[in-house]
Amino acid sequence: MSTLRDTADLLKAAPDTNHVAGHYDSSIAERLQRVAWENVERDLDHYGNALLPKLLTPQECQALVALYPRNDIFRSRVVMARHGFGRGEYKYFSYPLPDLIGDLRSALYPRLAPIANRWHQSMNIDTRFPQQHAEFIARCHAAGQLRPTPLLLQYGVDDYNCLHQDLYGEHVFPLQAAILLSEPGRDFSGGEFVMTEQRPRMQSRPEVVPLTQGDAVVFAVHNRPVPGQRGAYRVNLRHGVSRIRSGSRHTLGVIFHDAL
Repeated sequence: MSTLRDTADLLKAAPDTNHVAGHYDSSIAERLQRVAWENVERDLDHYGNALLPKLLTPQECQALVALYPRNDIFRSRVVMARHGFGRGEYKYFSYPLPDLIGDLRSALYPRLAPIANRWHQSMNIDTRFPQQHAEFIARCHAAGQLRPTPLLLQYGVDDYNCLHQDLYGEHVFPLQAAILLSEPGRDFSGGEFVMTEQRPRMQSRPEVVPLTQGDAVVFAVHNRPVPGQRGAYRVNLRHGVSRIRSGSRHTLGVIFHDAL
């Protein structure tokens, strides 16, 4: 089984990544403190997604991509075409998560939990979320959702990801994040992050979110509230990735609930 020390040793091979290798916790927290969270909340309310520019450095992105060939730190590999998910593949990390990914998960969650609770209140959903991620994960594990869900995705030419929702059990945190680890125009072309929003009695609304290396997009997993004449109503969202036209594309997915 992989250890955090093993992962740290690999990440130390990249220049200027000591904080990735285990000393970056405050750095991630400082970056999140600099985010204009009022704008993030506004964009999530209006569009179902929000951009966090340059959340990771290029060195951190490269170090994460370098993990993909390893098998000892992942619990499973999924080839999308075998399941009708699209083309390309991804791997789910095992516990313990690499430090950078675990800290991203635990540092982002408290920023998003108040938004998630407000959304659930607006949509008349009884579930509320604790302020700390460890408490929410304990809830997942008590319900049998024991498998970690953070993942690395890898796409090549003509690969794509069908529109979908990352629902893994009864307990679902309504927001998640994806971080682009490759640089558009240099590492790949095409491969845009896309979302659709299915509105009641209306045609679906498409959304393309432009990302550069290190950018994170926070987005709705399933539903979000939209104000209506009789209060808020729910709209259904899905996300995916358009066809890769050249090169290769890697992404880190940060999902806050664990899987059955």
